[in-house]
Amino acid sequence: MKRIGIMTFLHNDNYGSTLQAWALQKAVSEMGHQAEHIDYKPSQSEKIRNLLFSGNSPRLILEGLRKRAVKAANQGARNKSASFGPFYEKNMRLSPLCAGHAALKKQARQYDLLLSGSDQIWSPVWLNPAYFLNFAGRKPKVAYAPSLGVSRMPNKRKARRIAGLIRSYSAVSVREQEGAKLLEPMLGRVPPVMPDPVVLQTRESWQALAQRPGRKHPYLLCYFIGDDPSYWERVALLAQKTGLRVKVIPVTENAYHQPYELADGLSPQEWLGWLDEAAYICTDSFHGATFASILQRPFSVFRRYKEDDPESKNSRIDNLMRELGLDAEGEDIPWEQVTLRLAAMRQRGLNWLSTAIDRALDGPTSTITRAKK
Repeated sequence: MKRIGIMTFLHNDNYGSTLQAWALQKAVSEMGHQAEHIDYKPSQSEKIRNLLFSGNSPRLILEGLRKRAVKAANQGARNKSASFGPFYEKNMRLSPLCAGHAALKKQARQYDLLLSGSDQIWSPVWLNPAYFLNFAGRKPKVAYAPSLGVSRMPNKRKARRIAGLIRSYSAVSVREQEGAKLLEPMLGRVPPVMPDPVVLQTRESWQALAQRPGRKHPYLLCYFIGDDPSYWERVALLAQKTGLRVKVIPVTENAYHQPYELADGLSPQEWLGWLDEAAYICTDSFHGATFASILQRPFSVFRRYKEDDPESKNSRIDNLMRELGLDAEGEDIPWEQVTLRLAAMRQRGLNWLSTAIDRALDGPTSTITRAKK
């Protein structure tokens, strides 16, 4: 049994991030390895140093301030934030807390292999070299489906930086076709596109984890990461069309002030349960749309970013919908087709991950495409 350390987002109070981390650890563990997430929570000085050194957008600071303001103003947001720690403690294996590069470097010695997990950990918008395992030393490294989240690089400096960071990997896959195109000139080949870790687990596995609200009446569930006022005009039209009661899982301050019942302060298991019982889901979230597909809930996708926004992350949902053969409106979803496509994606992801890990552990290699596609 080999020890594998996984790096992904753990402290951003995000349901999708947390559940994809759970799914990836479960998948690696079921392959016979001892999988553990490296509990990386950068200190404030580490965040500032990385912001300056990586040339990240000041919008990140504003986004952080917005999230803190929502938490300060709403008890439900505080309850939600407090639920992640118990979820990790009960359901996952985490390393001791690592607040900076020195702690990460020390922790890396505990593993036989290091794995860059999924989610937007390779986004050039908030570039952080730690998620490229720059602390790993000579340990073998594999990347399973990290998302760049964008369809073009913000600037050449970041492209050069990322190119240097990924060269030492034994195997690299990405989550979207757009990310594969961006990395092709850096790698000299097209990296394989693999599904998000949540797809590696079956519908039955997710339903076993879920805690359902047990609502007596069918409902239209809204889960929005963005804060576009036009969302709610579309929700009102859908509610009128379907005759469903609207429930809202609030993330933004604007969502707290809509004239609908709130499903507030949910734990990750409860969030999953609310999605599983919904009669219809409205979301601008990649993981919201992915879980709607896995759980076979009709859904509509709301586009969070304008197409000309250089920091647009619409490519994540665009890639998902292409993979599933769906459009933005999910009223007449061919569930048999979706189920078959998800099963094929799941097997492809598990095959690639298992082969990439085994070959990296066997010895150093730079042949990324040797792993099964």
